[in-house]
Amino acid sequence: MAEPVLEIHDLRKNFGALKATDGVTLDVRPGEIHALIGPNGAGKSTLIHQICGSIPPDDGTIRLLSKDLFGIGMAGRARLGLGRSFQISSLAPEFSALRNVMLAVQARQGSSFRFFRSVMGDRTLIEPARAMLERVGLGARADVPAAELSHGERRQLEIAVALALEPKIFLLDEPMAGMGPEGSKSLTRFLDGLRHEAPILLVEHDMDAVFALADRVSVLVYGRVIATGSVDDIRRDPEVRRAYLGDAA
Repeated sequence: MAEPVLEIHDLRKNFGALKATDGVTLDVRPGEIHALIGPNGAGKSTLIHQICGSIPPDDGTIRLLSKDLFGIGMAGRARLGLGRSFQISSLAPEFSALRNVMLAVQARQGSSFRFFRSVMGDRTLIEPARAMLERVGLGARADVPAAELSHGERRQLEIAVALALEPKIFLLDEPMAGMGPEGSKSLTRFLDGLRHEAPILLVEHDMDAVFALADRVSVLVYGRVIATGSVDDIRRDPEVRRAYLGDAA
């Protein structure tokens, strides 16, 4: 079995008496989509923030390609190959969709943002950025400011930005949020192919998308993983049904 791309072991984070992350252990393997599900308040966002480096854990380890991420900040983790789309948009709203992706291409190339105005005609930035927008279905919206895109289009743009960074793993935080049925189906098809470029840790409330995409599912409740397994394993697990899925499974 191939070594995991991302490994989380016995991760813990307390906020006073609240155990937001209670001994979480999971991994993401090459070529797979590992979905993380759970009710609101389960600690999913806190866990993602720890993986990305915006919140330090109290204990435990996070490894990316066998490298311990302790002490490495968000930018350093991105450079190592951690690609994230955010539940709350992190785009530059005044910039066009194309310019947002160009910034990501420029960051990947390691060049400075200080002279960005002078590189707006740089084809080494424009061409890969347009290619990413085409891949997520936003080619015709390249010149539209991010602030004027629909909510669903902004989620697509965030994925294009993540793609432009050529990450080793994608962390996608509710990418289906704000999308209608057709948009969700289209994005599901896209993510199904994306796993072959880099594995995905997918946080998602859309159970149709989770059950269609996931190779494995971990269920987080009150900061603790109560089950990890295949979609069928999770559907049948009585503790998961009581805590989260109910009769919908």
